[in-house]
This record gives sequence, structure tokens and C-alpha cells, in this order.
Amino acid sequence: MNYKVLMIDDDEVIAGSTAEYFNMFDVKTAYVTSFEDAEKFLNENTVSLLLLDINLGDRSGFDLCKKVREQYDMPILFVSARTSDDDVLIALNIGGDDYIKKPYTLSILLAKVKTILDRYEKAREAVQAVSVPRSADKGIGSVIRITDDICIDTNIHKLVSGGAPISLKDMEYRLILYLAENSGRVVTKEELLKNVWDDEFVGEGTIAVHIRHLREKIENDPKNPLIIKTIWGVGYMLEEYAAK
Repeated sequence: MNYKVLMIDDDEVIAGSTAEYFNMFDVKTAYVTSFEDAEKFLNENTVSLLLLDINLGDRSGFDLCKKVREQYDMPILFVSARTSDDDVLIALNIGGDDYIKKPYTLSILLAKVKTILDRYEKAREAVQAVSVPRSADKGIGSVIRITDDICIDTNIHKLVSGGAPISLKDMEYRLILYLAENSGRVVTKEELLKNVWDDEFVGEGTIAVHIRHLREKIENDPKNPLIIKTIWGVGYMLEEYAAK
């Protein structure tokens, strides 16, 4: 089944009433009340956005967020009664896209969710429309060379290593393509948020998660990257390809 929203909250009254309200406005929403039920639901259904509480009985929404980010590419909005700055920073740094404090107004939450879903869908569609001009410096025709062994084939929208395609999520592909198109220069976080996500309000933690996933797929040592470099306090730079 395809759902627009999954709400994960151990308070069944809050979760149920929020899901019911969203469904009244044709935003197909389901809810679960535990860490384990959330895992099972995501394995069996397609979801576009998560509303995630921090306190899930004896489990943590932070841990669930980390696990979800390893497997899925979707907006995650934390919804919690915890209001400390530390909680907000943790949520954003581990991949949360926003942090909404309880109590919330259902109509405002719905408007926010609709806006994020709309931006996310447009970003996904943009991946299919990406076109790259021929570049004698970076490749031939539809191929952008990253290293001697790694390239992007824009005809098939794939990252290829040693002739074999590397599995990427849509936003990972869009991110590596943008960095490759702008290789040799520093790309700021603000630029990535605007041009890759098409949403300057997405959290910087989301960029960091996608960069980490890309490094795990293309770097020999992801903890000491040589291809995608971090320019601290500014952004990232993909080393410009030089034929060896």
C-alpha cells in the first residue's frame, strides 16, 4: 500500500486523531505506536513522509530515525513534547528535516506536511528531467568521469564503478550529479539545499546523511574521503577529474 504519511507516536490518541484529520483532507495517513510496528509497516508499505516522536516507550525515535535513514529516502519530521535545544539539534543532525513541538495545531501541521510533500515530489521529478551538456573536460557525451574507475552515465541515471552500476536513491543521484557538474569548486550547503532539494528549509543534517552514504559507496576510506571533500563551515567539493 502507498501512504503519504506515517505517524509514529506511542500516544495512540494523538497518533490516531492526527491520522484521522489528515485522511479527512485526502492525505492518506496511517499510524503506529511502537518502534517495532514502524519497522514492520515500512517493510510492507510505501511511505512518502514520517512524523516521528522521540519517546517510543522503551525505544527512541532517534534510533529509529538513524535506521530509517540507512534504508529510505523520505522527509522525517520529529514531533515531540521535548523542547530542549539539545533534542532539536540531535534530531536535525541525525537526518530529521524539521522539529515540531507539541502541542501543535492540526491545520498548521497539515499545511507544513503538504508543502514538504509537494517540494519532495517536485525534487524527485526533477531527477528524471536532469540533462547534462557535453563536456570535454568531464566526460564524453552522456558520461561524466569522477575517477578513472567511477563515472556517471546520465543516459541511464546511474553511477558506475568498474563497469558495474552502484545503487543510488534518487536524491543521492541528484546530489552526486550536481557535485560532479560543479567539480573543482566549493559548493555551499545553501546552494545544495536550493538546487538539489529545491527547498532551502530542509535541515543541513539531511545533506550530511546523503554525503555520508555517497562516500560509503565511492570512497576507499569513507572516514578519510579523497573524492568528496568537506570544506568546514561552508560546504563540499568534489575533486575535479584528471586523467591518469
